[in-house]
Amino acid sequence: MNSNSSADLVMFPGQGSQRAGMATHLLERYSAARRVFDEADAVLGMPLSEICTTGTAEELAATDITQPAILATSLATWQVLREAGCAPGAVAGHSLGEYAALVAAEVLTPESALRLVQVRGRLMAEVGRKQPGAMAAVLGLSAEQVVRICEQARETGLVEVANFNEPTQTVLSGEAAAVEAAGRAALLEGAEKVVALKVGAPFHCSLMSAIEEEFAAELAGHSFADPVLPVISSVTGDHVRGGEQARELLRRQLSGPVRWVDVVRRAGGLPTETYIEVGPGRVLNGLVRRTDPDARVASTGDERRLGALVDTLSAAVPVPV
Repeated sequence: MNSNSSADLVMFPGQGSQRAGMATHLLERYSAARRVFDEADAVLGMPLSEICTTGTAEELAATDITQPAILATSLATWQVLREAGCAPGAVAGHSLGEYAALVAAEVLTPESALRLVQVRGRLMAEVGRKQPGAMAAVLGLSAEQVVRICEQARETGLVEVANFNEPTQTVLSGEAAAVEAAGRAALLEGAEKVVALKVGAPFHCSLMSAIEEEFAAELAGHSFADPVLPVISSVTGDHVRGGEQARELLRRQLSGPVRWVDVVRRAGGLPTETYIEVGPGRVLNGLVRRTDPDARVASTGDERRLGALVDTLSAAVPVPV
């Protein structure tokens, strides 16, 4: 990481990065994080600060809780880094994480992002209750192989690629029988393993198109500004060109795949020095490393790592005279 972070990519994690107590270190040490959580609690009318410190893993697992909880934790972490002097060259987010990226780029206000994610989580949870579906990660095959397997497995039902996470990790989503059939076919084709994912709904597949119209109406009620710094969208793997495109991409994100490999490769074409994961967990660090083995990564998901980064940033900020 360089002294002012101007060449860094700040990246925000998505659903699956949550863990019990994930905001404890933030709320105990940083007033900036407490302000973010105070706003989130008030805006959403739920005790996110309590859920993210003392809530159990089971409480955090519900999609309509998970999504605002991860967003609030990511925004709180970002505010801590921002006040320490973090000024990235670009931002990106993995699925849900794109909302935090849009806040960092001043496309959305924190209040709008929180309200949108609250509705997003509720609608996606409703799909999960009506159409449970399934998701599974395929390891050890190329994305092209997995796409072909999905096409062949459609005789058993709907199955699509939900996440292009890394060159040899691709996630399936759809109807349970079809996902299972595609997983068996992947193993026969030589996959190292197929891992069933514990999720609340079949994310990022056509089953989510049922909620696109209702969510589009919610998106229409919020203002989207043009980004003040580059945003790489996980929907396209390319730069977001303006506020109206950002709005449309959030609608498309519901049923479209996450193109994280493209995000990392696009960032690699920039003068990116370090990929900084801002929020809970270190999932994105692993995905980046396995996509670009030469990449430098950093995370902020625990007190030690965040404290070290804040100290580095603070030491680089000029003292007024």
